[in-house]
Amino acid sequence: MLIDQKDRKYYLLGLRIAGDFGATIAAPVIIFVLVGQWLDGKYDKAPWLTVVSFLLAALLSGRMIYKKAKKYGKQFQEIDKKI
Repeated sequence: MLIDQKDRKYYLLGLRIAGDFGATIAAPVIIFVLVGQWLDGKYDKAPWLTVVSFLLAALLSGRMIYKKAKKYGKQFQEIDKKI
């Protein structure tokens, strides 16, 4: 099965988006929740600081995804223009 040049660029962009979005969502959530759990243990406030840290991570991830989606949308349109 041969893939033409334009389709290959779409596939590569899709894989890059999937990896980038996955890391953008996972990294802040993991880091913030771990910090929240540590703070919960330190200040005996379980689970409130973990919940708050998760919400902050979700807001941060959402904002970063929005910015990246705009950037990738422009790259997607550039593929159409070049080929």
